[in-house]
Amino acid sequence: MKKDIIKTFSKNMKRIRVNAQLTQEELSFSSELHRNYISDAERGKRNISLKSVEKIAKALNVEPIEFFREIEEEKEN
Repeated sequence: MKKDIIKTFSKNMKRIRVNAQLTQEELSFSSELHRNYISDAERGKRNISLKSVEKIAKALNVEPIEFFREIEEEKEN
């Protein structure tokens, strides 16, 4: 099955943000990215830059690789 890296990234980004109990607005503030950019990234509507991945990871206090790990739910589908 074809893997969709943007889909994997967006699902992980949202999961990590929710687990951190942050709103999209709070994440946008701490990452210095626009709230619409965060929203689009979580919905898989943006192909974001590595610099943005780095900013989001830093704001969420995770390593960037965490956004690209396949979660069990994806492996089953």
